[in-house]
Amino acid sequence: MSMVTSKAVLHVLSGAVPQSLSSDLCSSNSDLVFYSKFLVKSVKKKGPKHLRSLKCSGMSGCQIGSYRCKCLGGGLYRNMPIDRLKLLSCKCQQAESVSGVDTGGGNEAWFVDNAKKLNLNGSIPEFEDVEKLKRENEASMSNDKAGTGKSTFAAASVDSFEEEAWELLQASMVYYCGSPVGTIAANDPTNSNVLNYDQVFIRDFIPSGIAFLLKGEYDIVRNFILHTLQLQSWEKTMDCHSPGQGLMPASFKVRTVPLDGDDLATEEVLDPDFGEAAIGRVAPVDSGLWWIILLRAYGKCSGDLSVQERVDVQTGIKMILRLCLADGFDMFPTLLVTDGSCMIDRRMGIHGHPLEIQALFYSALLCAREMLTPEDGSADLLRALNNRLVALSFHIREYYWIDMRKLNEIYRYKTEEYSYDAVNKFNIYPDQISPWLVEWMPNKGGYLIGNLQPAHMDFRFFSLGNLWAVASGLATTAQSHAILDLIEAKWTDLVAEMPFKICYPALEGQEWQIITGCDPKNTPWSYHNGGSWPTLLWQLTVACMKMNRPEIAAKAVSVAEKRLSRDKWPEYYDTKKARFIGKQSHLFQTWSIAGYLVAKLLLADPDAAKILTTEEDSELVNAFSCMISANPRRKRGPKSSKQTYIV
Repeated sequence: MSMVTSKAVLHVLSGAVPQSLSSDLCSSNSDLVFYSKFLVKSVKKKGPKHLRSLKCSGMSGCQIGSYRCKCLGGGLYRNMPIDRLKLLSCKCQQAESVSGVDTGGGNEAWFVDNAKKLNLNGSIPEFEDVEKLKRENEASMSNDKAGTGKSTFAAASVDSFEEEAWELLQASMVYYCGSPVGTIAANDPTNSNVLNYDQVFIRDFIPSGIAFLLKGEYDIVRNFILHTLQLQSWEKTMDCHSPGQGLMPASFKVRTVPLDGDDLATEEVLDPDFGEAAIGRVAPVDSGLWWIILLRAYGKCSGDLSVQERVDVQTGIKMILRLCLADGFDMFPTLLVTDGSCMIDRRMGIHGHPLEIQALFYSALLCAREMLTPEDGSADLLRALNNRLVALSFHIREYYWIDMRKLNEIYRYKTEEYSYDAVNKFNIYPDQISPWLVEWMPNKGGYLIGNLQPAHMDFRFFSLGNLWAVASGLATTAQSHAILDLIEAKWTDLVAEMPFKICYPALEGQEWQIITGCDPKNTPWSYHNGGSWPTLLWQLTVACMKMNRPEIAAKAVSVAEKRLSRDKWPEYYDTKKARFIGKQSHLFQTWSIAGYLVAKLLLADPDAAKILTTEEDSELVNAFSCMISANPRRKRGPKSSKQTYIV
């Protein structure tokens, strides 16, 4: 048997699609380096509105989980549809290299030893022959493992969970012009009311993208980054008003539409949603921030810095930064947003300066500063970015932090202070302290509150904001450990039977009626109102890895493994202890699947979390020290001429 034949079959066995089998109906992955002025255009719908779309006429339909290969001059699979689960999810050991082929892991030797059984003699085997070899090898491996006791059974069960999760994640992949560009939000065959769960959401794809990166499958992340970048530049209008150009879409969908002037031919288009069709018409503020974070993670994990150095990508980063750093009326360095502008995308009383947005904002600023190429046109932007980093970190650490000592200080606040040296700067009334908080706050531990505005502190614990404050370094080292201490102390409230509460406590009674508007989906201890979301496992794990406390994440993963697969990977869980699958929860939710996989991968390789975490540099720490010393509460006077940053 020739070496070429051996390599070709090994490529199939290792779970990768050979290059010769890749669809060339539109373009290869390298062809994704393109300029929008050549490939971006608008396709008119039948009617007054227009479909703003990224177009490709080389393929007749969007394929999810599988695609069809044309005959390439006597190809291996003729015109048969190729099931990606067979190609990408074989049970033999998968490689972690860029190509996906492990040439030294034993599969090649196994194939050579068994090739004679099929009398290959140098010819290319049929797919059924390869499958036969695989089945025989799996049966042999199963016999070798028989009778090893309960520990082996438990390990096999966990392995089967991961294998199932990978198969489901790969089945959720969306293809555009033959190349993977993302994963749909949910692939629930039991739910006919899909709403927009069949679209690729920016925030939902982040754990999927991280999982693919950690597995060495870089193309889908690269494609996602470049295609969503092209969507950023579209004209976005709602009721004759257009938001800033830097806004990234909340989601997009691959659609098949007739070609202009030819009713018989069709083309694929990317149809973005910037919030015009979203429930409540909310703009996705977090999409651009997550995009920057994923872009940095791609570069650090793959080693391919050419993507972030591209002119169009650099322009996209700057557009997002200018939108976020634009001057306004606000006196605070935090981003001012409306309700529903992040993961909590319904009315939940988070309008103003929610912690989740601030943590992502801080993380995106650090990531962008690391990726921006030095040039004359970036000097002012970098100066504004550095100033904002210092002011934002000071503001969050100083005014959002709460523990037992700080709570007692607020309890003794005097109000109506008018002076530069006021202790109660935001005129917080001590009566705002809820009875639940007095009983709930542990002696050891603390957290960052959910929101801060004049005369208002939202004392709810918002998980994503706190976890990402740890991962990004927005919280100090001491505060980060205290947040994890609180999670351990309040495990029965925040984790219980399924990690992790999106916020605590839930809004109930008249408070729920007023703040949510009697939202039937956000009833107490459901959905965004105190529901438990398995996808938060990956953010918890990143935070734990950064603080070198993996035992917390491992404990949470073990809790999740008891139910996630059995319950068919729900979107969220209801009740105070997360005992029920959510009443409107979609099953086979992609980011529940991906969140679990990322958590497992990071527990196996803690150093991999560094692609997501950020550390403060010495200049930022020094500037923060200057802010502390210049705080009017402690000292007031003219600014020092030696101060590095102007805030």
